[in-house]
Amino acid sequence: MARYTGAVCRQCRREGQKLFLKGERCYSDKCAFARRSTVPGQHGPNQMRKKVSEYGLQLRAKQSTRRYYGVLEGQFAEYFDMAERKAGMTGENLLRILESRLDNVVYRCGFAASRKEARQLIRHGHYTLNGHKANIPSILVKSGDVVDVKTT
Repeated sequence: MARYTGAVCRQCRREGQKLFLKGERCYSDKCAFARRSTVPGQHGPNQMRKKVSEYGLQLRAKQSTRRYYGVLEGQFAEYFDMAERKAGMTGENLLRILESRLDNVVYRCGFAASRKEARQLIRHGHYTLNGHKANIPSILVKSGDVVDVKTT
């Protein structure tokens, strides 16, 4: 699937919170959100904060979750449908599915500084899943699966 290739610091500013999309840079003083925490765009600095509707709050929560995991709208909708079909709370199921993606597992294991870097390393074939080459970042990892660094 495709991925967002634009300015990621802009996404943090749009959401009004740090999403830690650039790895180490987000922890330093160079972080764009730390430098200017206004909404991006021409009218961002002087934009009056209006009362946000319930729909607006839900939309911002969905968008920040999508951006945090680096998933575009179509794939996110598929994950939501999968989560809805499972027994239990849909929101928790959705987060479980997103956390079980291979790129997220590689990031959580500490093999990469960010999800974007983990995705690139997977695409370049640096990891194996259960002893087999895995170069698709969206593979859903099950409990008991072994993710390892590929040895040449």
